[in-house]
Amino acid sequence: MKKEYLECGQITRAHGINGAMVINPLCDSYEVFAELKTLYLKEEGAFSPLKVKKCSPYKNSAIVLVDGITTPEEVTKLRMEYVYAHRNDILKGEDDFFIVDLIGLEVIDAKTQEIYGTLKDVTNQGAQDLYVVTRENKPDAYIPAIKKFVKEISLEKGIFITPIEGMLD
Repeated sequence: MKKEYLECGQITRAHGINGAMVINPLCDSYEVFAELKTLYLKEEGAFSPLKVKKCSPYKNSAIVLVDGITTPEEVTKLRMEYVYAHRNDILKGEDDFFIVDLIGLEVIDAKTQEIYGTLKDVTNQGAQDLYVVTRENKPDAYIPAIKKFVKEISLEKGIFITPIEGMLD
């Protein structure tokens, strides 16, 4: 079952005196985060909407002003809390996937159908994302998430790759 609400940022601190908050976006880009018109806070398992009034870039973060939060003290109470977006509100391309939907998929050889393991995490070391594949009785493998190696992603079937020699050693 796909998660309806996805983590999209983390509140780091207040900014100014009007209730603005600095949020570290967790989206692929600031632009994706800035398009969100509603953020959500998770409280006791329920998601409460926060209507975004303004979102501006700030260093590697965003300054966000929302309805209902008007003081730095209110923001301070939310420090280090995650904000969420409804999955339908996040703009993504037809061939794009949410990482949360990929975690747990089998990683399979596109040619031989050999199952290498299960996608445990997606990390970024600068140049591109890396798929962290957990394998039985072997150390984790790291697969660059580029078309040269990742041939197909199917949420129903798995992630099909064509590794080069030594990649999974």
